[in-house]
Amino acid sequence: MDCGIPFCQSETGCPIGNIIPKWNELVFCDQWYDALQRLLMTNNFPEFTGRVCPAPCEGACTLGINELPVGIKSIECAIIDRGFAEGWIKPCPPTKRSGRTVAIIGSGPAGLSAADQLNKAGHLVTVYDRNDRMGGLLMYGIPNMKLDKRLVQRRIDLMAAEGITFVPNAHVGKNVDAQELRAAHDAVVVATGATWPRDLPIPGRKGAGVHFAMEYLQLNTKSLLDSELQDDKYINAQGKHVIVIGGGDTGNDCIGTAVRHGAASVTNFELLPQPPQERAKDNPWPQFPRVFKIDYGHEEADQQYGKDPREYCVLSKEFVRDETSGQLQGIKTVRVEWTKDESSGRWAMQEVPGSEQFFKADLVFLSMGFLGPEEALIRQLDVKTTRTSAIETPKGKYTTSVPGVYAAGDCRRGQSLIVWGINEGRQAAREVDQALTGSTQLPISGGLVERNYKQWEEIMEPGQQGLAATAKVVA
Repeated sequence: MDCGIPFCQSETGCPIGNIIPKWNELVFCDQWYDALQRLLMTNNFPEFTGRVCPAPCEGACTLGINELPVGIKSIECAIIDRGFAEGWIKPCPPTKRSGRTVAIIGSGPAGLSAADQLNKAGHLVTVYDRNDRMGGLLMYGIPNMKLDKRLVQRRIDLMAAEGITFVPNAHVGKNVDAQELRAAHDAVVVATGATWPRDLPIPGRKGAGVHFAMEYLQLNTKSLLDSELQDDKYINAQGKHVIVIGGGDTGNDCIGTAVRHGAASVTNFELLPQPPQERAKDNPWPQFPRVFKIDYGHEEADQQYGKDPREYCVLSKEFVRDETSGQLQGIKTVRVEWTKDESSGRWAMQEVPGSEQFFKADLVFLSMGFLGPEEALIRQLDVKTTRTSAIETPKGKYTTSVPGVYAAGDCRRGQSLIVWGINEGRQAAREVDQALTGSTQLPISGGLVERNYKQWEEIMEPGQQGLAATAKVVA
């Protein structure tokens, strides 16, 4: 690889610091086994990130300055898939046990990566999850057509064979007491994710037909796994006019699921303007490109209904219901425009007079993000939280206000990416191992992990001006 500085593994690139040029080069040299070993040094679950990660590494790729970036994500997926196909990936339980016990609450990306790392360190790890299947967001939050659940179960089975204990149907804070769990283990890692959804409290909100996006996706996946959608225990969009409020990956997944159900129409409301086709001046490389993209849900809806489902700058004002039956009939909306205050740099939203519009809807799915972890667990553990409802930890640390209790993933950092969850779980595991044994051999993140920006005046001769960047490289 002749990248110059490989920004793909910088802080604007891969959050887990994958040493991408090394395994790319090994694949080029047809050294697939060595590429797999290099990849697994920094990423516990390439079969997940190689399929559902938005690939910030590709947004930071140096080749992307002038042409399309290297297809890093597809190469990563090919490496791990070949590893399983060749039989190179086998259970590898630790040779020695420390005798220390750790409870992991939540089996999403952060919980699983923390469990995997702590098990490698020799600790006895038990993972608790509220669902009937393990995997958290990976199992029930992402549709099967996007992430095959057989891949998730394969990884769970592999980890169980390596000595990790999994306890399903264990909703800590409800049917499992958090304080009893804490007393029974040497350490507890909270990795429940940010599952408290943001609501839309406008007139007509209460009543049938309006659901949170995750309710829709989770019920659909569970019914699919339990009965191939034959048990009728899911929200069926067949023949219905569907509106998804909010974009992002979750909104796109709702669109794709509704299309597969055979919805009569699918419309997606976005409050913000349509992103530009190319990078804006305030979004330079190697930042993640905030540009217009067409994901699988948008493409499938376009093919099915003849147009892109997205409507931009739309503010929902009221859910309209039948006065007698209360049945949802549609949504009253208004268009908005965004203006920037040049003095403060802040953007303000204003309604456009005369732009009121009614959209027919039988089903509405709210996909407007998440606020934080569930309150029941937080109350029982009595950990401090931030103003955004996330679990509070010192900067760059994973210890909570309660001794022996740690937090990792979206419950600590807020709604984020799967790859960030994996990174948080790995780093929290390192901190737990250090506390339990007095030292640790678990790795830190690789790549370019720190860049300090300084004025030229601080590092150059007097009279020279501008900005400079220095990078600290961690092998």
